[in-house]
Amino acid sequence: MSHRERVVILGAAGRDFHNFNVAYRDDPASRVVAFTATQIPGIGGRRYPASLAGPSYPEGIPIEDESQLEAICRRERVTQVVFGYSDVPHGHVMRLASRALAAGADFLLLGPDRTMLRAAVPVVAVCAVRTGAGKSPIARWLGRRLRERGRKVAVLRHPMPYGCTMPTRTSDQSCLRWGTAPTKSRRFAPASTRPRPTSWWERLP
Repeated sequence: MSHRERVVILGAAGRDFHNFNVAYRDDPASRVVAFTATQIPGIGGRRYPASLAGPSYPEGIPIEDESQLEAICRRERVTQVVFGYSDVPHGHVMRLASRALAAGADFLLLGPDRTMLRAAVPVVAVCAVRTGAGKSPIARWLGRRLRERGRKVAVLRHPMPYGCTMPTRTSDQSCLRWGTAPTKSRRFAPASTRPRPTSWWERLP
């Protein structure tokens, strides 16, 4: 029987999900046993839903706290730990590498050939040096300007857990979906009447 890699993807509810979808979702030689969570509060203990994880993961994939990495590696007999988030210095990445190696697993960074999407049309990449710098409003502004000039515009991004819970037969198929945050502006609403915004990580199933 051929060897099957058992993988943990270290993440922060962003690039880790993209890495899974493009490199591991349909890979018969790998089994992703968990994502880990950091930076974003309140998502540990939830699941990446089966609706995005695909038919090989009918129960979805658990999201566990990064602090439990060694325990996850022992429990799940992990052979590969894949790093998949940003906003951290080199030393932080290598400390995680040391933890993975000490647990007996390989430590990987996926390269552009495995993770970038091919495009047959012009592409504008909206990037930033840190989470929360304002990529989404810039992308929406840029999209409007391009449409005003008669261009057809499509926005692609990694899976983000936005939106309300959808009524489904299985609860783990709710909330996580492809798309962007709602764009309706509330800038003219009196402060006292504005609803409290729900953080997207609070909507994970």
